[in-house]
Amino acid sequence: MTKETMLQMALESIGDHSRIRHWRRVSGGDINDVYRVQSGKQTYFIKMQRFPPSGFFAAEQMGLELIRQARAINVPHTFGFGEADGWGWLVLEWIEGTETEQTAEQLGRGLARLHQCRGPAFGLDRDTYIGMLPQRNGWYGRWTDYYRDARLRPQITRAAERGLLPVKRRKRLEWLLERLDQWLPDDCFPSLLHGDLWSGNWIPGPDGVPYLIDPSVLYGHHEFEIAFTELFGGFPVRFYESYRELMPLSADYHGRKPLYQLFYLLVHLNLFGETYGSAVDRVLDRYAGE
Repeated sequence: MTKETMLQMALESIGDHSRIRHWRRVSGGDINDVYRVQSGKQTYFIKMQRFPPSGFFAAEQMGLELIRQARAINVPHTFGFGEADGWGWLVLEWIEGTETEQTAEQLGRGLARLHQCRGPAFGLDRDTYIGMLPQRNGWYGRWTDYYRDARLRPQITRAAERGLLPVKRRKRLEWLLERLDQWLPDDCFPSLLHGDLWSGNWIPGPDGVPYLIDPSVLYGHHEFEIAFTELFGGFPVRFYESYRELMPLSADYHGRKPLYQLFYLLVHLNLFGETYGSAVDRVLDRYAGE
């Protein structure tokens, strides 16, 4: 089956039976093959993956819809997902635009408004993915319990199974898990988070208006999200200024920021190997010492 035939099948699965007029592969597909597809009706952004993990595109559509329903910041419209002949797909609205002087401020304010949306507890009522790794969830009454048991511990277990935890690193991680209450707040509320917000997971739309993409949603401490935006850079100063105007960061934020970044470093360790081992160790040096 040709790629164009698969793209046509994806469109027909969402009720667009017009013929494809033009299609091309576009950049940005680290995990999926991604395409700009113009049918007789409109232009779409289609993600495709060979043998995707169970529920992979369903989780992404759910996350985008949860953010959209918050009416805080834009996300592409989702038309639907499906699977056939070993291929899975997700059909989205095509978004295109150029950043303006206001884009960073709009992104910061929109994210702050998203974080003002409160959930019933910490976590989520269904499982998701972080990159290609499964993310088990559930509802937790305390943020520290969720972060330790649903976030850090599964990544540590996965890293150990892959031989990525030398004895010293494993011992210090276990020491840290037992003492998270020393640094994590017990009085924060569960904010709706994008969950995987780095510079590649938002795009400018028409008039520079920002859109969030590729979420791994959860309800958690809002500073967890901000810490990740600072891990690899890519967000301008005005983004943080406008965010803090609506959602101030606590005086303890910089003291716990590396702990929040540790989760994403462990994810990268599991995805890309020992390249990220030294970064994990630097966090442990700060909190766990020898």
